[in-house]
Amino acid sequence: MTKEKEAILPAGNEVVEKERNLVLFNDDVNTFDFVIQTLVEVCEHTLEQAETCAWITHFKGKCAVKSGSYDKLMPYKQALLEKHLTVSIQ
Repeated sequence: MTKEKEAILPAGNEVVEKERNLVLFNDDVNTFDFVIQTLVEVCEHTLEQAETCAWITHFKGKCAVKSGSYDKLMPYKQALLEKHLTVSIQ
């Protein structure tokens, strides 16, 4: 689920920036309620979005919870790691 964005610099040079995903991985430690609440607080999900992501993560082992540039996703990743969720930017 990778998208590419193209930005054109004034000098005519082209830069292609890959859109990345912040991926949440399933674990046997955190409760559904905790994961849902954390996604609402940290990732600004609606309750429905957070519940859907929690179920997808539970059944498929992982779920993309946010997308954007690496720099945009890094603060979200750090905040989720501080809450002891397993995440990576892919």
